[in-house]
Amino acid sequence: MDSAISEPPPAAPPHQTLSSTADNGLKIVVVGGFGVGKTTLVRSVSEIRPLNTEETMSQAGEDIDDTDGVRAKTATTVAFDFGRISLDARNVLYLFGAPGQERFWFLWDRLFSGTLGAVVLVDTRRIADSWYAVDRLEHHGTPFVVACNDFGGPGHAPADIREALDLGEEVPLVFCDARSRESSKQVLIALVEHLKAISEPSGRPNASYPQPHPEPIPEHAP
Repeated sequence: MDSAISEPPPAAPPHQTLSSTADNGLKIVVVGGFGVGKTTLVRSVSEIRPLNTEETMSQAGEDIDDTDGVRAKTATTVAFDFGRISLDARNVLYLFGAPGQERFWFLWDRLFSGTLGAVVLVDTRRIADSWYAVDRLEHHGTPFVVACNDFGGPGHAPADIREALDLGEEVPLVFCDARSRESSKQVLIALVEHLKAISEPSGRPNASYPQPHPEPIPEHAP
């Protein structure tokens, strides 16, 4: 009787180690309301397998977390998400995704420590859920951009979104699909360009902010 020969398991993807020459870590935080896609954005753009602290949602949290508009959500971040992008041999971008539920907001101030800038991810069906994120970043004086994640709902004019969030014209507003690596990259590029613009208002570096590296964010194999 012929014995069955099993196929060898597929080779594991190469481990992406941090270059020994990397000496400049730039910290970015992704914040926003519950279920707006923060974990998805970090996961889509990170060059390494991201660290996630997701736990299954249970009935015990139904009376605590506001799940309106995200009834299909089954897991939630309870600490933070972490990803990484190597900009070049010496500069590395570290991404931290903050938890969205109100009961975990006390973690945000710690996450903001040492942050170069932030992305406020918005679900335009639930714009009010992002008010707190904008307020805390303004309180800390942390530069940020606002990215509207595409959930397939009706479109909103940028002017209406700015009015709803009370955003000044100096704050970049972009639209994205957090599931797409390319789209998420464009959000981060918008943030880096914003940081560069505010740190060099007269063509001279401003010591108030670390200087972002101008190189484009590279592609990485998924």
